[in-house]
Amino acid sequence: MIDPEAMSTMSAVSRSAAQRAPDKVCNRFEGQETTFKEFDRRVDQVAHALDASSAKVVAYLGKNCDHVFEIFVGTTRAGGMFAPLNWRLAPAEIIDILRKYPPEILFFGPEFSQAVEEIAKALPDLEILAMEGSDGSWTTYEAWRDAQPHRPVEDQSSNGDPALVLFTSGTTGVPKAVLISHRNLLQPKLDSLPVKHIYDHWDDDDIGFIAMPLAHIGGIGFWVLSFVNRCTSIIVREFDPVGALDAIHNERVSKIFVVPAALQIVIQHPKAQNVDFSCVTTVMYGAAPMPLPLLQEAIKVIGCKFVQCYGMTETTGTIAILPPEDHRPERSTQMRSAGRPVMGCEIAVFDPAGNPVKTGEIGEIAIRAPANMLGYWNNPEVTAKTLREDGWLLSGDAGYLDEDGYLFIHDRIKDMIISGGENVYPAEVESALYAHPAIREAAVIGVPDPKWGEAVRAVVTLKPNATLDEKEVLNWMRDKLAAFKCPKAIDVIDVMPRNASGKLLKRDLRAPYWEGRERQVN
Repeated sequence: MIDPEAMSTMSAVSRSAAQRAPDKVCNRFEGQETTFKEFDRRVDQVAHALDASSAKVVAYLGKNCDHVFEIFVGTTRAGGMFAPLNWRLAPAEIIDILRKYPPEILFFGPEFSQAVEEIAKALPDLEILAMEGSDGSWTTYEAWRDAQPHRPVEDQSSNGDPALVLFTSGTTGVPKAVLISHRNLLQPKLDSLPVKHIYDHWDDDDIGFIAMPLAHIGGIGFWVLSFVNRCTSIIVREFDPVGALDAIHNERVSKIFVVPAALQIVIQHPKAQNVDFSCVTTVMYGAAPMPLPLLQEAIKVIGCKFVQCYGMTETTGTIAILPPEDHRPERSTQMRSAGRPVMGCEIAVFDPAGNPVKTGEIGEIAIRAPANMLGYWNNPEVTAKTLREDGWLLSGDAGYLDEDGYLFIHDRIKDMIISGGENVYPAEVESALYAHPAIREAAVIGVPDPKWGEAVRAVVTLKPNATLDEKEVLNWMRDKLAAFKCPKAIDVIDVMPRNASGKLLKRDLRAPYWEGRERQVN
């Protein structure tokens, strides 16, 4: 249960949990359990170590692990900010991020020792520590932590300080570093207390399942939700259907956040037929489109309450929800929506001039809420374009509000593709395609995919007398970009469709694939 008096900083939440529920399990990971008292003691040790080195920015490259959360909260107790990296990126992409937003310390998981060798060569002054195990080349996290005293460390952070840095690709492929404060993380939970909405309200015996990547707000944000409620979190390295089903069946998980692609894999796995889902009280889903037939199937299989969550990294996650009462066949219109604003959040729709549009008219979705980011780190120009002086954050999504306040997503203003919960920006992929010797022009679009929601597809024209081997180009692309960004297929056409002014008409390229479908985004 949330302690309102302790909701100023992540460090304060941890200290309160250690005092109020010292022997309760905080995290369970691969057979290892950490109580809230043990967790807070380790947070102190991390803070001592960071104080000794004066480190204020700490990064992590790796899959989910229980110790990551100790580093996160310990970094904030020392007055710093924690920056988890997307482990699906290529080493060259990670190096670019670390150069642009340099941390003092980088922790890495055991799966990324080879990538770290490349990082160490490119950034020789960066302190690097192994999260688990070591071949002797790297000091381990546990050795680094346990060399420190256990005595309490005074919280060096405040409510408005940045606690978390999450990276989201820009339209040109240059990452943007989203600064998220303690207030961004915690105030929405306080705002929801009077109504005890199912999204934020957890009972003492609830158990959360942490499977989404920690570099995504849906991963680390869901752990925060479990943590502030002093509930146990079951942590797995990465999502896998068998692991999810085992956690439900054996660990009696009650609260889950998933992207639609993951949910589909779980409910359609043969093992699901023999799993007892009675412990699951709430499934929260978002980050990608949810086809209505899949949602209806999931409700039938799991039989619990479903909550759709709409948000983005810049809003620290959820700013609109579609509650369980709207997940009924007779509410089919509402089931196509993203829901209504959460407590304490305002949503509006603006025209290109920045003025509100009439109810039912499509425009750019804007959000004003305590969860809105502080801004983009070291990027005041882009921050100013996204965060207006009056507090409204421009989402880049197009949509409308109906008379009852339900938000309907119409399309993406910025052509972003969401594939399996990962953001893919066409300009970055197009830039890589343009470098291929056979390609003259390239356009990248999102097309419907039953598994991932959307798949990346390239449409290209060729240089004179050139031919294209699709398999060769796709393999060539995988050396340059993360696998989830690479096209799944390539279409060759003679001429790109353009308007009178010469602007490429991507809607014409998408149209054949989306015929008879409604392109949506969560």
